[in-house]
Amino acid sequence: MADTQQEGAHLSAGIDLSQFFQVFFEEAGENLETMEQMLLNLDIENADDEELNAIFRCAHSVKGGAATFGFTDVAELTHEMETLLDKLRRHELAPTAAMVDVLLASGDALKAQLARHQGNGADPVDTRDLLVSIRALVTGQAAAAPLVAAPAPVAVAQTPAAEPVPAAAPAAGTARALELTVGPLPDTSMADNLVELFKEIADLGTIEPLDAGRAADGMRRFKVVTTTADNDLLDLFTFHVAREQLKLGPLGPGYGFHAGAPGAPEPSKAEPELGYGFFDDAPGAPQAESAAAPAAAAPAAEPARAAAPAAPARVAPKAEKAAGSPESSTLRVSVEKVDQLINLVGELVITQAMLAQNSKGVDAALYQQMSSGLADLERNTRDLQEAVMSIRMIPMSLVFNRFPRMLRDLAAKLGKKVELMQVGEATELDKGLVEKITDPLTHLVRNSCDHGIEMPEERLAKGKPETGTITLIASHQGGSIVIEVRDDGKGLNREKLLKKARERGLDAPDTMTDQEVYGLIFAPGFSTADVVTDVSGRGVGMDVVKKNITALGGTVEIDSAEGYGMTVRVRLPLTLAIMDGMSVGVGEECYILPLSSVVESFQVQPGMIKTIGGTGRVVEVRDEYMPVVDLERVFDVPRFDFERVSNIMVVVEAEGGRVALLVDELLGQQQVVVKNLESNYRKVDDVSGATIMGDGRVALILDIGSLVRRSRH
Repeated sequence: MADTQQEGAHLSAGIDLSQFFQVFFEEAGENLETMEQMLLNLDIENADDEELNAIFRCAHSVKGGAATFGFTDVAELTHEMETLLDKLRRHELAPTAAMVDVLLASGDALKAQLARHQGNGADPVDTRDLLVSIRALVTGQAAAAPLVAAPAPVAVAQTPAAEPVPAAAPAAGTARALELTVGPLPDTSMADNLVELFKEIADLGTIEPLDAGRAADGMRRFKVVTTTADNDLLDLFTFHVAREQLKLGPLGPGYGFHAGAPGAPEPSKAEPELGYGFFDDAPGAPQAESAAAPAAAAPAAEPARAAAPAAPARVAPKAEKAAGSPESSTLRVSVEKVDQLINLVGELVITQAMLAQNSKGVDAALYQQMSSGLADLERNTRDLQEAVMSIRMIPMSLVFNRFPRMLRDLAAKLGKKVELMQVGEATELDKGLVEKITDPLTHLVRNSCDHGIEMPEERLAKGKPETGTITLIASHQGGSIVIEVRDDGKGLNREKLLKKARERGLDAPDTMTDQEVYGLIFAPGFSTADVVTDVSGRGVGMDVVKKNITALGGTVEIDSAEGYGMTVRVRLPLTLAIMDGMSVGVGEECYILPLSSVVESFQVQPGMIKTIGGTGRVVEVRDEYMPVVDLERVFDVPRFDFERVSNIMVVVEAEGGRVALLVDELLGQQQVVVKNLESNYRKVDDVSGATIMGDGRVALILDIGSLVRRSRH
């Protein structure tokens, strides 16, 4: 674990702040993702004030938590970002592409720093160049300096470079006594807890209640003796209490520092010395101070103060959010707990199936109440199972949102203009699948940008707009999710693919269909790139994409029109934990076929099965011949009823091919809990998993893709 993390973990012998690390890391990650999306969507020519404020708040939240836990490198970088973002939101600087680039790069550096503090063993991140770049952008327009000096008398805002580490650290000066007002609090008993939390903050000094448990309008007043700068103090407190509920100023008489409270100092005396933020318009600055500050400021400050009249109004939404935070509509739960819950529900499904199986021989008329209860149990079990499974379902936007930034950087490197469109990002997929599909999709998007989209001048020459379009589409189709990556680039050239395949010694006759030719790009080491770059061209990727998707029980299809673009279509099951299956019997054994792969079933009539080449067998179904796979032979099923022969066929489909499975009987359709056979036993050919049936027997779940490949060979 990083040294800085250890420092933050043991701020005192009281409360161990390391228990809050995970929450901070998750919230910081969310803030950085939000900030990146906002920066990518920022209209540089007409930047919206609320967008700039929102970006600023993201950086400010990360800084506050980092300073609390002693992550000084994170706090230092976010402090400089704050300075630049503050000037942007106060219109002292105009946003430029260079600023967006630097802020995006800073976000990447912050992610790396946070990952290091989480203990990934990485080396410290060198941010010196970034800090220099940000400071250069901040000071690049000298005309902005007077605007800072007048309304923001705090030293940090005037000389950002003079304070390299903005984390809580005692100043060289003498200690001073301050009055901290917190509120309004929903419960006045929170004060004692706040004192305990505040005492854990490193080098804060001393803090004690001043109002002896009395409250005025829900406000609580504390005395703080410290050498820490005002703005850094507020950053530390903000991690425990919303910024809108904090006010810091000189120690005064009475209690309840708010306006109109008994003994509250006159605004004209108290307001000039307030330091509730590192500039006057900081998020959460109460409106009373905003109105009073100009009266106490120098006359020269008035024009600058009037330039930002909307600042207090933008605080209101944030205050509402803080007030409603105790009744949050979301709850953070670890994935392990959800997985454990899903596993228990799976066992419940198996138990319910056993009860249903054993109750078949019971007379329903005699045991009507039990039969009714079992029917209710079956319905409630299915509802519970669907509800629990939905907990693991997360929207595809989690995957899609990482591509705008990646495409922006890649297009800039390649000198191309690319626009990303997203359709169906609210479509939900199992979390386990989302994590595994991210890398294949990333490669497909990069491939479209590098190989598909043409250079701007080439597109104009073809009569296309110079900006290419890559479209990501997610949708539900039956029991599957379909993800498409489309581009309006040059598409695939059939002749070029055949030529490349023959150069590599692949079997590529001219009689191949278009789909078979397009499928050549999935061959290991196959690449259509003429030049190997640091982006692509080595022939590593598309074969891995297909391998990974096939391992998830999915399929990949390619559709292309030369000169107009290409579409890669990925089809996946919605979840890997529970599936709908069809039970089939072969001899004394029971096998499960994924219902999404089953096309139809029929009775075998004499003369329907033809023999080809002495060993191969095919069956004609509506003028289409398809291979016959005899499950009795594939799995060497022992048969004790020698006179019986398999006379039922089930047509299944996978990887663009169909086969007819020869079975003895159809046992029914049911939901099955998928158990990983490889981790519990070992890998078995043509089997993707196993499940426990209602009678307690283990049934194998067949890998339809493997059976289709077997028939081809």
